[in-house]
Amino acid sequence: ETLDPGNQMLKVLLDSKNRKGKVVTLVDGFVGSEEDAKDLAKTLKQYCGTGGSCKDGEILVQGDMREKVKKKLVDLGYGVK
Repeated sequence: ETLDPGNQMLKVLLDSKNRKGKVVTLVDGFVGSEEDAKDLAKTLKQYCGTGGSCKDGEILVQGDMREKVKKKLVDLGYGVK
């Protein structure tokens, strides 16, 4: 079951491991269904204007989009580290 956004604390990180030197913004700590994670990933990707994916509860957004992702998550009511 998916927790309310106010009850979730998400971590926003920059990651380049196993990506051939390319950086991605990683959103970790989402608690909920895979469908809700995909919806959140879609919202973040559209807001940033980039591609990305959602696998195993981790949301990946291409490029260094930490500030944009943090702003959007706060606007949606999520706690962000």
